[in-house]
Amino acid sequence: MSDGTVNVGSAPSGLCCIAGLGNPGIRYARTPHNIGFWVLDEVAERSGIRISKTESGALIGTGKVQDRDVVLVKPQTFMNNSGEPLASVLRFRKLAPEDLIVVHDELDLPWTALRIKIGGSAAGHNGIKSIIGSLKTDCFTRVRVGIRPDHKIVDAADYVLAPLERELKVDEEEIVSYTANAIESIVAEGANKAMTKFNRRARGNKEEEE
Repeated sequence: MSDGTVNVGSAPSGLCCIAGLGNPGIRYARTPHNIGFWVLDEVAERSGIRISKTESGALIGTGKVQDRDVVLVKPQTFMNNSGEPLASVLRFRKLAPEDLIVVHDELDLPWTALRIKIGGSAAGHNGIKSIIGSLKTDCFTRVRVGIRPDHKIVDAADYVLAPLERELKVDEEEIVSYTANAIESIVAEGANKAMTKFNRRARGNKEEEE
């Protein structure tokens, strides 16, 4: 565990790892499944970090976010095998799973919803399932970005691997920016405080979302 980290979700210090999940290559670049990559790129741009070094099957960049040392990671092994590159990055830097923040798409949440969550099951998300399997624990922070449209999805795999629907693109910039703000809050204040500030329902949805 990195120096200063006491409990996942509490006020943090020391090095942390922020991972964005997605699939490599032009074919998948603008698909909903890659929103984790989009957000990580926004975090990197704000902080002047280049995610360009190849390490353990991932692209990484190091620098500071909110004056805290971070390593940014984009696994390049495709979504379903995200776990091993992240496990390798953590081992190399002697980080614990509690030092990991993962941002990813969440089909169980509607578009514009955001949920910061500590631990729990993969809930059908194969990238998170892979990470839990590789780390042998679910004790890490997830930033779940809702991608479900307001119409019925015939095939979930087809939807998440197809280009983002035109009617959703109008919100893309705001969602990416808002999620990057949430990650910066986690880095600076811990996940528990960030939850109270950034967890939100989908626009126009008054029902509680899981």
